[in-house]
Amino acid sequence: MALGLLGLGALGIVSGRHAQSALSSFLEPIQLRDPTGLTSLLPLGDTFRFYSVTGGVPIRDATTYRLEISGLVDRPTVLTLADLQAMPQTDLVRDFQCVTGWRVPRVHWSGVRLSTVLDRAGVQPSGRTLRLSSFDGTYTDSLTLDQARLPDVLVALKMLGGDVTHDHGGPVRLYVAPMYGYKSVKWLSGIEVTDAVVPGYWEHRGYDVDGFVGRSNGRGIDERT
Repeated sequence: MALGLLGLGALGIVSGRHAQSALSSFLEPIQLRDPTGLTSLLPLGDTFRFYSVTGGVPIRDATTYRLEISGLVDRPTVLTLADLQAMPQTDLVRDFQCVTGWRVPRVHWSGVRLSTVLDRAGVQPSGRTLRLSSFDGTYTDSLTLDQARLPDVLVALKMLGGDVTHDHGGPVRLYVAPMYGYKSVKWLSGIEVTDAVVPGYWEHRGYDVDGFVGRSNGRGIDERT
């Protein structure tokens, strides 16, 4: 398997972008079950790579999905997928940039501004930061309240012309346009308002807490979100 993948990677390097596109189509279905991690080293072109920090992620749908907003808020809130769909939607076309170097340009995103969700719950004056969690049961990250209120930070319900798929972190994921991908929490299930930053999963492993593209460490640690 490993030698075969490396051989396909070499083909992509030699043959250029068209070969990379074909390679991407072949490899995307196997990336989630590649224990070697070698697919993350191959020249896949302008396409997403699918990562998880756990062995498996539960599936949530319109009947089972819930987003809990808790912590320093006036109105602790639990939102269903239908609740989020009924809120004002924002469309964006922005790049997705991984800290390890790969990028997907001009991705179409749609969803609810995170600031709108926070306003619905009512952030208390002592609330200054967010702790964001995933229903994979492991992944977390953080944003300051100022970062969370940027106009291009979405609780995303759609991307790439359709609903956010499970592999992409659906049915609901975070998308933080100005920051590296590890800040855009997949399988979003919790938003806790706190009074101080609680470093997230990869931040405990060397990532910058403030992950702005081009302004943070960009150290090339193996990103898996």
